[in-house]
Amino acid sequence: MTQDISFLIQSALREDLSTKGDLTSTYLIPKNSSTRANLVSRSEGVLSGLAVAKQVFLTVDPEIVFISFKNDSDRISPHQVIASVQGSTRSILAAERTALNFLQHLSGIATLTSKFVKLAQAGGAKIVDTRKTIPGLRFLQKSAVVHGGGHNHRMGLYDRILVKDNHLKIIGKDKNTLSHFIQRIRTELGNIIVEFEAETVEDAVSFAELGVDIVLLDNMNLDQIRDSVSRIQGRARTEASGGITLENVAEISQTGVDFISIGQLTHSAPALDIGLDFE
Repeated sequence: MTQDISFLIQSALREDLSTKGDLTSTYLIPKNSSTRANLVSRSEGVLSGLAVAKQVFLTVDPEIVFISFKNDSDRISPHQVIASVQGSTRSILAAERTALNFLQHLSGIATLTSKFVKLAQAGGAKIVDTRKTIPGLRFLQKSAVVHGGGHNHRMGLYDRILVKDNHLKIIGKDKNTLSHFIQRIRTELGNIIVEFEAETVEDAVSFAELGVDIVLLDNMNLDQIRDSVSRIQGRARTEASGGITLENVAEISQTGVDFISIGQLTHSAPALDIGLDFE
């Protein structure tokens, strides 16, 4: 676990326990009570966040014994025991909800990603995420995408050049201006990926001719995507984005695009049902 994740876990626990702790367990459960409980899947999916859940329990009580029976990226089925925790009953109860919140949310992302990845195999396009993440959770959410078989797009504004519609509204689409911009980037930043967002087939072809690495085909229909890929002729890789669903991702993948980016993976994935059962 990185220091940032540790800080995130500590913040989540403070949110739940404040300075008073688990009042219910403090008054109801004997101080010396010790027990064993199991993390159990209630539905089928792909696991992510198990290492985070473990760290939550150990942050509450370093003497808790946490044993994993599965790993992140493993496919799980209903009623499978994922891990066990043993130690102070009060400590286990204090950590339970925070650990499950991380585990359910991240496993939900991995599970949804795996569904898109399976359907996209029809054409070979790679499923990638976006920056549409919950503030503070981006690293974990993007890790969950990878656990589900997807790939990470840029982590933030700092690790890729992505010229979007709002940039172009300000600076325009003059080829000389854009060409100078690209040359400057190549000179000053070296091998960083340069990507341009295109809303029309004509723009997609024009941007590819400028020598960008990737052309993002924004909210295009199937015919426009096919036409863009055909006319770009491999001069740049292509990425479809906008309006991607489980119902249309297979067809989009078969257009020949290299990447399909989906914000839904991180901003709308339903949590996977996982519970904690005491023995």
